Amino acid sequence: MSINTKAKVGGILFGIFKYVSMILAAVISLVPVCVCIFAAFKTNDEYASTSVLALPKSFLYFENFKVAFTQANMLRCFVNTGVVLIVVLFVSIFTGSMLAYVLNRFEFKGRGIIHSLFMFASLLPGIAMQVTIYQIMYTLGFINHLYGYMIVLMGTDIISIYIFLQFFENLPISLDESAIIDGCTYFGVFFRILFPLLKPAIVTTLVLKGISVYNEYYSSNLYLQSDKVKTISTALYVFTGPYGNQYNYICAGVIITIIPILILFLIFQKQVYSGMAAGAVKG
Repeated sequence: MSINTKAKVGGILFGIFKYVSMILAAVISLVPVCVCIFAAFKTNDEYASTSVLALPKSFLYFENFKVAFTQANMLRCFVNTGVVLIVVLFVSIFTGSMLAYVLNRFEFKGRGIIHSLFMFASLLPGIAMQVTIYQIMYTLGFINHLYGYMIVLMGTDIISIYIFLQFFENLPISLDESAIIDGCTYFGVFFRILFPLLKPAIVTTLVLKGISVYNEYYSSNLYLQSDKVKTISTALYVFTGPYGNQYNYICAGVIITIIPILILFLIFQKQVYSGMAAGAVKG
């Protein structure tokens, strides 16, 4: 067999392997989604008597969605999640960008130690510190309060700081010097000159932090036990119990929780892709 023939056979085999791998990955990713959609449109009897992969009798059965939305009090949970999301993202963007600005642009004693501490904090598993954090939250009276939960989420935002640090590395210091010569203060340099240039970093942080906050479950379940302050990630816990779980209602609620994020993604997908691409290049 000639070298060209071997190369052609190798290319064909690699192409077959590539497409088989892609199809397998797509199937693995889509099967749970399909099972969730099928279950959301099944009645209680139908769900109990059919396979999870069996199609529902009708895709026009919306009673599960109604029950999930009302019994889980999802409207209040969406409002709570929206408040948490807006506050946490707003504070994370400004504190992360300002901390990165100080660490990148100014020389002072302890600067290297602060860098090391941030790195050390990012390596610590969050679960290992929950006993101490819970004691602090309980002592300060932050349990079952949204503001305490928001402080916890904002206090663990190390990733956004490093995202902004990477972007500041690519912004020349000459911009700061020119603005200062023209009479601009350090706050003016940051808010008028540098902050508008951080749009790709801001989009990247919004995407990563926003998804993390919206899907956050552990801290929400730990610190927000009252029904009045539950977030959307723990709302469907009402359909679980010692005698079994009502998965058709849970799946309907899951679809309801996905819809807002899906709509926002479709509206802002260009900004998301451009921000993530810029973040990959800058970093």
